[in-house]
Order: sequence, then structure tokens, then C-alpha cells
Amino acid sequence: MDGEIAGPHSGPMESFDNLVRTEFAPKTTYLNTASTGLLPARALVAMRDAAASAAAGLPSDMFADVEASRSAYARLSGVPATRVAAGASVATYSGLVAASLPRGAEVLTAEGDFSSLVNPLYSRDDLKVRGVPLERIAESVGPDTVLVAVSSVQSADGRIADLAAVRDAARAHGARTLVDASQSNGWLPPAADDFDFVVAVAYKWVLCPRGVAFLVVPEDLGEAAGLTPLFGGWASGEHPWDSCYGRVEELAHSARRFDESPALFSYTGARHSLALIEELGVDAVRAHDTALADRFRAGLASLGHEPVPAPGSAIVSVPGLGHRQEELGRAGIQVSDRAGNLRAAFHVYNTAADVDRLLDVLAG
Repeated sequence: MDGEIAGPHSGPMESFDNLVRTEFAPKTTYLNTASTGLLPARALVAMRDAAASAAAGLPSDMFADVEASRSAYARLSGVPATRVAAGASVATYSGLVAASLPRGAEVLTAEGDFSSLVNPLYSRDDLKVRGVPLERIAESVGPDTVLVAVSSVQSADGRIADLAAVRDAARAHGARTLVDASQSNGWLPPAADDFDFVVAVAYKWVLCPRGVAFLVVPEDLGEAAGLTPLFGGWASGEHPWDSCYGRVEELAHSARRFDESPALFSYTGARHSLALIEELGVDAVRAHDTALADRFRAGLASLGHEPVPAPGSAIVSVPGLGHRQEELGRAGIQVSDRAGNLRAAFHVYNTAADVDRLLDVLAG
């Protein structure tokens, strides 16, 4: 890693760099974490070993991996593990929250927010879903608002929501909050305890395999909000192996009552990916990622391009350059085309040289 980005190569920074080098060796200039993060070596090894054991008829205890993942995610979120449910998708958990809302409830969302968060809300045709510009979402909360649903960081362009303002406005009007942290987990320090529900997939910035998602619920497990484990199966029982047949007589006394039957191989990798993020430290990851993003913004200015304003974000979106994704791909640079914008996302395995290579190709 380049010392000018995150400080001199000594002490903690040197450890950060060495740990990243041990875990990642991308074959491309990979700047697409906002789509999918790279798997660290430790997660890949764990999944291979688990698959080999299962093939040999000697499966490992992958349910222990689910619990280790839950605990690690809880630590990253700053909440007790008893408030974290383990599942597979944002849409499932957004749908769970949507199902708890009373008929006719007003729901406030940001215009153009990610579909997995907002579409389950729109799917209930008896709700009044209202979309407003992200910058106006806090001021748009009113006395009729029952739920505010917003992503912490916008997938399309990296804009960061003013979650403190959203929290305060929601509390002032007695509304609940649902935050999708998929694009901020791992690099933006969390504030999960400030909101009613926080949901996220883990295959982006916390570098887990697909099939891993988490829901953080309130201390009362959402009872006051009417949250019900509609899709709960045997895994949601207080004693899962005694809950395999018939009605689950005793739901888990924790957020595990909202667990989906887990994708075990994915969670076997996830526990190691989440451990890596803990070792690196979210503050150090943020400093590294945002310094690279700022370097790219400065370079864009010298080329005469102006990105979507998103100060402090690890995601940079450039209007009018999305059509160059294919060209960049041929040059070995992985980025995204989102609504005509070129989206680059900078994470732990990226370096100043990656930024400069992207700028060089764009200048050519």
C-alpha cells in the first residue's frame, strides 16, 4: 500500500498493509466493491475445507460459524448479538418490516434508493410510500410518517445520508427507522443503536460470500413495532433441533427468531471475513478508503470531470462516463456503469497506483 495515502509505513499502518497483502492478490485493478467485495484468502480456505469435509461425509459444525458471524457483526455494529438476526437478503428483512406496518401507514424513502430496500414497501399497495430527494428526507418527516427507510450510503452514487438528522426527525414525530447499511458496513463507523432496524448484505464492504445478510432489531425484538417472524422455521426456535416438526412452540428469546435457515457454506466464509474487518479496524479502513476516493476526485478535476458530490464517501460516481465501463474492463479495470455514471469504489485492497491507473486510462 502507498504510504502517502494513509500515513508512513510504520506501526499500525505497516500491520494494516501486511495483513491486506496476505489476504488479497487481485488479478485486475478491482474498483467495484460497491457491487461485490473480494473474498479474503482465509475465507476461501475455510469454505474449501468445509466443502471437502462435507464431500467426505465428515461435515464440520457450520452452525458454529453462523453464531461466530453473528457475534462478529454485532461487535462491528456496536450492539449485543441477541439483537442480530442472520439471513440472506435485504429484501427479505425489508419485507418483514413492511409486513409489520399498519394499513394506510405513510412510509418515507429516498428517491432512487436501492430496490431491495424500498420495493418490499411499495409491494404493499395499502401503504402510502413517498419518495423525496435524499437531501430532504429528514425535513420531510411529518406527523403522519410511520417509517423512514433509507440507505446509509446510496448505491448509485455514494452520497451519504445525514442519518443523525433522520434519527432526530423520526424521533420527534414518533416514526420508526429502517436503515440499509449495505454500502457502509466495514468502512463507515456504525450507529446501529440509533435506529429501530438496520439491515445489510455482507458481500460488499465486509467481504463475505453472497448469501449472508443481517438484521439488527431493537432490544424488545421489535415487539412494540409489531414485528413477527413470518418466515421463521426450525432455525428460529429457542431449541432448533427440538423445533424441526410441527409448530415451533418456543421462538428464540433473541433476534435469532428472525433467522432464515442459513446458507452454511457462506457463513463459514463470513466468520473469517468479518474477523478480518475487525482486525483491520473500521476507522483505519475508512481512512484508507476515503483517501483513495479523494485522490480520484482530485484527479478527475484535473481531467475536467466533476463527480456527484459525495464528500467523505468511499464511492465516487462520475456523470457521463458510464459508457467507458467496457473499455476499462478491457484494460483490466473493474468499475460499474450506474445510470450512465461511472462508479468506482475504493477499499482495503486498492492502492494509489490503482487510482492513478484508472485516471490514466480515462485521460487516454
